[in-house]
Amino acid sequence: SGLVRVKNPHLDLMEEDVLYHLDLGTKTHNLPAMFGDIKFVCVGGSPNRMRAFAQFMQRELGLAGSGEDVSDICAGSDRYAMYRAGPVLSISHGMGIPSISIMLHELIKLLHHARCRDVTIIRIGTSGGLGIEAGSVVITDTAVDSSFQPRFEQVVLGDVVVRSTQLDKDLAEELLACSRDIPDFPTLIGHTMCTYDFYEGQGRLDGALCSFSSEKKLEYLRRAYDAGVRNIEMESTAFAALCGLCGLKGECCRFHL
Repeated sequence: SGLVRVKNPHLDLMEEDVLYHLDLGTKTHNLPAMFGDIKFVCVGGSPNRMRAFAQFMQRELGLAGSGEDVSDICAGSDRYAMYRAGPVLSISHGMGIPSISIMLHELIKLLHHARCRDVTIIRIGTSGGLGIEAGSVVITDTAVDSSFQPRFEQVVLGDVVVRSTQLDKDLAEELLACSRDIPDFPTLIGHTMCTYDFYEGQGRLDGALCSFSSEKKLEYLRRAYDAGVRNIEMESTAFAALCGLCGLKGECCRFHL
């Protein structure tokens, strides 16, 4: 049917669903009126970047206003920022799996309550590239964990639940085709490795802790490259798992700094 779906039978028994970290709710807001026509959701780490992206989309879509007048829909919360430009929703998610996971749970419920259909969600932002030219854009085909496996492990009531991290391949190819109109940014499809940490988890030598040599780091990164990894970040496995389970066509596009 194309409807965004939740997989939680308890929601049907709730008199009110409060999307706490978004400062929205089913009783306090008319979610279908506010969001029912949303077709695209773009998420990224920084509130300022997502505001700038919403302003950019407002100009690109030729919408009324200068782009400076976009307002934060989640202004009552200091956790996330949300902006709207026509059918495009732009939301920040902070850094790391816990932060993006909280936001996505509430975003997916929001789209479900608003009865949105055929929604495409794209994770945009920056990442560390692996064996690619600086300034490249990596479109993720599969998100992998630190062992290069296509899985997201979530501990639920003490048990480890393993979920698939496959992203929409047709969407990846469509985005790659679009990239040919923008020659300034070399674009490729590859695996994205998701870590739980910015420093040791990504093999950096400059954190407060470092338990390995530069030789061990390079050996690990070579193994990652040989496994198909082309960039490294901290959200993609949770993003892919949640989107896939809830019927959202999802993709990650990361700019290599």
